[in-house]
Amino acid sequence: MRAADPRLLRQAGAARAYLAVTVALGLAGAVLIVLQAGLLARLLAGAGRGTGVAALAGTLGWLAVVLAGRALAASGGEAAALRAAAVVKSRLRRRLSEHALALGPQWLTGQRTGEITTLATKGLDGLDAYFARYLPQLVLAVAVPVAVLARVAAADWISAVIIIVTLPLIPVFAVLIGWHTQAQTRKQWLLLGRLGGHFLDVVAGLPTLKLFGRAKAQADVIADVTDKHRAATMATLRVAFLSALVLEITAAVATALVAVEIGLRLLAGHVGYETALLVLLLTPEAYLPLRNAGAQFHASTEGTAAARRVFEILDTPAPAGQGIPAPGAPAGADASLEDIVLDGVTVAYPGRSRPALDDVSLTIRPGDFIVVTGASGAGKSSLLAVLLRFATPASGTVSVGGGDLARIPAGDWRRQIAWVPQQPHLFTTTVAGNIALGEPGARREDIVAAARLAGADEFIQRLDRGYDTALTEGGRTLSAGQRQKIALARAFLRRAPVLLLDEPTAHLDQASARHLLSVIQTGQAGRTVVLVTHGLLPAAAGGTRRVTLDQGRLTGQPTAVLA
Repeated sequence: MRAADPRLLRQAGAARAYLAVTVALGLAGAVLIVLQAGLLARLLAGAGRGTGVAALAGTLGWLAVVLAGRALAASGGEAAALRAAAVVKSRLRRRLSEHALALGPQWLTGQRTGEITTLATKGLDGLDAYFARYLPQLVLAVAVPVAVLARVAAADWISAVIIIVTLPLIPVFAVLIGWHTQAQTRKQWLLLGRLGGHFLDVVAGLPTLKLFGRAKAQADVIADVTDKHRAATMATLRVAFLSALVLEITAAVATALVAVEIGLRLLAGHVGYETALLVLLLTPEAYLPLRNAGAQFHASTEGTAAARRVFEILDTPAPAGQGIPAPGAPAGADASLEDIVLDGVTVAYPGRSRPALDDVSLTIRPGDFIVVTGASGAGKSSLLAVLLRFATPASGTVSVGGGDLARIPAGDWRRQIAWVPQQPHLFTTTVAGNIALGEPGARREDIVAAARLAGADEFIQRLDRGYDTALTEGGRTLSAGQRQKIALARAFLRRAPVLLLDEPTAHLDQASARHLLSVIQTGQAGRTVVLVTHGLLPAAAGGTRRVTLDQGRLTGQPTAVLA
């Protein structure tokens, strides 16, 4: 069992003030525990000697002040630790999102997005227990025994020796149990991530599963994973309860040893009544923080298991230049207005026998309208992935204006690109908000104009609230063609100099496809357009050049396309 994960503590740099307050209040609580025991021993000893209430009023008053101080220190320490947890969770979620974007779609295709969603939400929420309870308890587990031992040693050195000998038993047992708990919790978390990911995938594909009669089979899979998660959770709880029992028994036996020896010496007259009371009151306080630390360790393991998975993702190296300015890189430079040159570019993916792109050389000039054709799997989407910086060439170079594209920060480069993927995603906001995704401050008239260009205005006007109609996640209430038109409107509104279109007419009828291609050819003049399609374009669709990909290789020379 690791006392505190240094990687988590390093993430708490912005929360140092809160952690400092937590530690300071924990130390104050340790001092107050010793003062409370001393005042209570004096009060009980005085009452035993028949001292009147008036004479003990001062001691009672100070005891009330100490008790109030302990309550304030405990609540204040937990509040500060919760604020620290909030800062760390926010920072980890932001870093996880940024790094996942930097890793790109190729990495995401090998992951379960539902698992990552569960990780970033419920998983990291488990860090509240780590920061608000476990870390403060670690501070108390060090400070309180030291303070108690110092005070007990000053009052009765024999009792202090017994406490020193028995005290290490609790952390030893806690460590032994903690090793098993960590493995069990990791298994529980993996099952929870699998359950969350599978459930999200099933919900997203429920209409298709119902259509093909596969909903019952998936329900059985979810039931099986749920049962395994239940079993893992119960096993983890069983270990936690048994460990608490072991720690309680150990602390009780150690306290009993001190109680027996101090009681015998009290009967023999070798120790005073007030001293014996002080030792008996302080002895349980020496073991309590260590027992609580063991218990809070179990409560915090889910959050730390999730954090370890986050660190695994953060340690995954991103493609070169993803969001990180290289030395001397012209940040924000409008490099897209220069020639984009692919020279001998080869892209290979793990597990594939042949490269997706094989020695591709192509020059894209400002204002070009290039149509990329080829069969499914020919490498067309990989070509767009290279231009979007989602894929890094295994060999060859991509240059812009004579300079290496990798030297331009990916964020700056992508700000100059409008992209419509094969399956565009719509978010849980209004139709207007989805169109204005790349231009948050766009005026309503500009949004409507972009929708008209994309052929989306007509069906949007028929919606219940028009452009203010709220869409569900993924736009499931719309048809595939309607989602495609909204994505095209989004790209038209964003006046980026480069427009990349991946199968923009795949979900459109013939008339809409002709209208769209006409708009792209005439209405997007001045923009560099790369349009990918695996089918034949309508005859009315012209273009500056046509290139063909076949099994990752360009076949023939780029040819002019006549209107």
